[in-house]
Amino acid sequence: MRLEMFDPAPIGVVFTRGPEHRLAYTNAVYRKTFGDRPLGRPLRRTFPDLAQSGYFDIFDRVLATGEAEVLTAVPIDLDFADSPRKGTRYFTFSVSRATVSDGSRGVLGVVVETTEQVTAARRIRVLSEERRRALLRYRSLVRAGSEMVWVTGPEGGVTEPSPGWQRVTGQSWEEFRGDGWIDAVHPDDRAAVIERWSRALREVQPRFTHAYRLRLATGGYRHFAVDAAPVRDGDTVIEWIGTCRDVEQEWQDARREKLLARATAVTADTARPDEMLAALTAVIVPELADSCTSYLLPQALHRTPGTALTAERVAAVTRQGPPVPPPHGAEHLGPDSALVRAADRRRPVHAVFPPGSPPPDIALPGAEPWLAPDANSVVLLPVVVDGTTAALVVACVNGDRPPLGQSEISLLQTLLERAHTPLSNALEYQRTRQVALALQHSLLTEPPDVPGLGIAVRYRPSSSAAEVGGDWYDSFVLRDGATVLTVGDVAGHDLPAAVTMSQLRNMLRGLALDREEPTGEILRRLDASIQTLYLECTATCVLARIERPAPGRLQLHYSVAGHPPPLLVEADGTAHFLDEGRSPMLGLLPDPRHSTAVHPLSPGSTLLLYTDGLVERRKEDLTDGLDRLRRHASTAARRPLESFCDELLAGMLTADNDDDTALVALRLSVP
Repeated sequence: MRLEMFDPAPIGVVFTRGPEHRLAYTNAVYRKTFGDRPLGRPLRRTFPDLAQSGYFDIFDRVLATGEAEVLTAVPIDLDFADSPRKGTRYFTFSVSRATVSDGSRGVLGVVVETTEQVTAARRIRVLSEERRRALLRYRSLVRAGSEMVWVTGPEGGVTEPSPGWQRVTGQSWEEFRGDGWIDAVHPDDRAAVIERWSRALREVQPRFTHAYRLRLATGGYRHFAVDAAPVRDGDTVIEWIGTCRDVEQEWQDARREKLLARATAVTADTARPDEMLAALTAVIVPELADSCTSYLLPQALHRTPGTALTAERVAAVTRQGPPVPPPHGAEHLGPDSALVRAADRRRPVHAVFPPGSPPPDIALPGAEPWLAPDANSVVLLPVVVDGTTAALVVACVNGDRPPLGQSEISLLQTLLERAHTPLSNALEYQRTRQVALALQHSLLTEPPDVPGLGIAVRYRPSSSAAEVGGDWYDSFVLRDGATVLTVGDVAGHDLPAAVTMSQLRNMLRGLALDREEPTGEILRRLDASIQTLYLECTATCVLARIERPAPGRLQLHYSVAGHPPPLLVEADGTAHFLDEGRSPMLGLLPDPRHSTAVHPLSPGSTLLLYTDGLVERRKEDLTDGLDRLRRHASTAARRPLESFCDELLAGMLTADNDDDTALVALRLSVP
């Protein structure tokens, strides 16, 4: 056999001679692959970089036995001539004994590289294993049940059963398959889900996410988050795979934060309890309830538990349409009412029932305007402030909406905590007002009975619970027979002002009784006492003394300290203000001086002393109020004295007057 015949062969050929396997021939392909190795050297010395030394033993066996051996896709690690990188490549060897033309015997090796085939086959095996494991993982996930896994066709219909879906929703495979899953979605969420899912299928979105409520096998609904993606083969969508994860708690937490933030925003600039409750009611509907009604309890401080209750309705909101009760009004509730029971117990009354069938203890005949005909649950929430139920909130859910539960009640209570401060202030105003009014009424005594003189007194408190004041009036007869009239007003509209008023009123009475001196001198001593005993106090006052200088004559001595002037109304209706005897208010100047003015009084005339609450109105000049008083007094001059006072109050005061009003009227009889 001539070796040169292998020179053009497309595969590698090598020939070794003798038992040492000296390298005798290599063709071009062999040299290109393994390098131009020196001829004549033993094979083991020719390939010192060959890592797999066991290949040399094959040459020994073939030469000795004459039996050919074939090695398929075996690895070779050495320095390859046609690649600068070291590494493993794969070859198939055919090794046989041969005799060449010169008669020498040796081993002929034929080498074919199979690296690409081996690598491709290995890659296929790896991918196959990965796919096998992915399939096993998917099947395990489907069976796991912590999340619902589902598969649909490219057009969206469910194509495989989902044990997790069946366990959560109770739908069988026949109910679930295709588009049957939509029946388990809450009716209010279906339209949005179908629209979003259809768009994802149409546009082949890389990812579809959505949240909706699913009906549970155990009843009720919970929020689930859907996460799905298309499975592609090249550019073709072959199916969609997705999961549903229970996110009810996350949804509840997010809703809680959203509602609390909204409640904070709508009540940020609100201080009145009725406005605060109205704003919170609008937050509660429709997020937590289908209807909500809020009440203030004006009798909270002095009502006996178990008795009837008058509740002032300050807000009523429904999810759709007008509220069942009007937004504002009063409700008179009997002692057996559920609202009264909640107020007395100071804890929520909660009921869940079939739509339209509330329990008898909740829906007493004629006493449930806050329950819709298809209501399925209600909670009556007392808003307790400092141990007193100051307000009541009624929330209802209707129809097939999930009934109110403990989580909603807890959130409602948290929302209503924002009303505690204004309600606490309102209760404090009520307490202060009660104390102040009691104090004032204990001091504002009936006028004396003086022959030839008629004296009438009136006191009207402010219409605002926050306004309790320092207005006073007084009338009494001195030892010398003179009659004293006085009105005054201590600065401030709170309980301390009322207390100071009582002290100044009694002090003035004592100073007037102590000495028979001009009214201006009495006010000077009162002013000095105020600046000594009440450093932060200021007050206004009119002090009048009616004397008889001669039989059949009456004379007015008066002093005015920063107060609206007295009004004198003659018998014929002519009315004018007495502008003399004026001086600054009490407690203002360190060295006070108060003058006394004198004016005759004619038979049938009426003298009126009053506080500024009678003539002052917001955004109006004081002179406008004084002119209005003069006109009303002139018109009523011929009325009996008691009617004269009542007509002045009716004509001068508004329904929302924000200041106390005191007045003293004196009328001289006609001989």
